[in-house]
Amino acid sequence: MHAKIWISNCSENLGEFPMDCPLQDSLLHVHYKGMLLNEEKTVFIDTRIDNDGQPLEFSSGEGLVPEGFEMCVRLMLPGEVALVTCPPDYAYDKFTRPPNVPEGAHIEWEIELLGFEMPKDWTGLDFQSVMDEAEKIRTTGNRLFKEGKFELAKAKYEKVLREFNHVNPQDDEEGKVFLNTRNLLNLNVAACYLKLGECRKSIETCNKVLEANPAHAKALYRRGMAYMEVGDFEEARSDFEMMLKVDKSSELDAATALKKLKQKQQDVEKKARRQFKGLFDKKPGEIADAGTDERGEVQSTTENQKNGDVEDSNGTDTDDVEDVADAPREGLFSLLWPTGRRLFSALGLQRCTIL
Repeated sequence: MHAKIWISNCSENLGEFPMDCPLQDSLLHVHYKGMLLNEEKTVFIDTRIDNDGQPLEFSSGEGLVPEGFEMCVRLMLPGEVALVTCPPDYAYDKFTRPPNVPEGAHIEWEIELLGFEMPKDWTGLDFQSVMDEAEKIRTTGNRLFKEGKFELAKAKYEKVLREFNHVNPQDDEEGKVFLNTRNLLNLNVAACYLKLGECRKSIETCNKVLEANPAHAKALYRRGMAYMEVGDFEEARSDFEMMLKVDKSSELDAATALKKLKQKQQDVEKKARRQFKGLFDKKPGEIADAGTDERGEVQSTTENQKNGDVEDSNGTDTDDVEDVADAPREGLFSLLWPTGRRLFSALGLQRCTIL
């Protein structure tokens, strides 16, 4: 069951919904008052008082405010005031809590959207200016990745990659810089997919790099890690061994990965032996049934025995994101905002409306 966020419109607004809402990542200017949903409606912040009367300014899409707060501001129009009731998982339970907000608190925000600034249009920028803008977004993506906000980080990298579809380097030097940056951004996307457990998508993204440069050691490494996670051990071994051939400087990484791969295979084989223990070694007259438990794991049972739970040996790649593909085809709202696809169900509505 999805938690619901209730929004009440408290004022007239400027513009048309949703065209004039800040759906895209923007610089937002808001005044807001935060209250606990207790009998006293305790106010824990009021920007008109606690912030020297200055509004809050923040860039959306960077995890700088609670998710429920940002969800609602993205659906507001300039000049609008909304009263937002938010459950704890969209408020401060997954965000840095103010000292006077207890854990598990339901929150009410009174938010006024004063205005917003759209991101810079790259049309007409020279190549260096484009790369400077790309670097700013990439840096933000790296910060989000290190904070564990992999979905938001992926959205930043994919935003640059979409913009790159309209960039045309004018000479070989620009072409080299452009290609290297695009490859590294794709590898960052692949790293995010790997952290999110979407290993097949990670492999597909690595392939975009390897199609142009089959000897790209970092792409081989990242694809090999993704293959290992889905149990394609031969493909993973092939990628790690190829690393050794094409880039001697990656020898340590490749050797470490091959060692991890060997351990992973041993764990899987051990798990399989435990699952099928006794299945094909029964006394005459015994009946053994192979079934699956509720987790989908094969279990062996006899009249007198049931195997216990099987140890899980799943692991994740802890490789850091690079310092520096087109996104999958999605709806406009999801494309512009990675958490947008969850918004309608969170609001309990079939379409975006401000009540």
